[in-house]
Amino acid sequence: MLNVALRAARPVVFRIARPAPLRTLSTTVSRRSGALPPQLFGSGGKTGEIATDEQQATGLERFQLLGEMEGYDAFDLQPLDSSRVGTLQDPIKVYSLDTERIVGCTGSPADSHELHWFTLRKDKIRRCSECGSAYKLDFHGAEHHEAHHH
Repeated sequence: MLNVALRAARPVVFRIARPAPLRTLSTTVSRRSGALPPQLFGSGGKTGEIATDEQQATGLERFQLLGEMEGYDAFDLQPLDSSRVGTLQDPIKVYSLDTERIVGCTGSPADSHELHWFTLRKDKIRRCSECGSAYKLDFHGAEHHEAHHH
């Protein structure tokens, strides 16, 4: 009786266990006109060698490294003007590509008080709570960039 039941179930099992026919997948390379954007991924080190910074750097580190190799500073790391105290009529301007930037003030002349950090925002003048120096964001980024913050 068991043999009869197994013989009856065998064709059903073979139909279910049969692999589905393979489907082919084809891809095409997208074509672009014009120059490609700069590559922010390094080529990596070769087998058996230690990779250089240029080969292994990625993202913002690679952006900064490529900028230094071409002779320009990718990020503005120079200290702000501390030769004067900024006033509401003539604030110290802080260059930025974003709608806000964190600024540290040490007073005028430099190092006359402890370092105070505060956030500058587009179209608003901020004063240092210690020395009263006024700072204003000198925004040079995309006009509607603030709509894309997460």
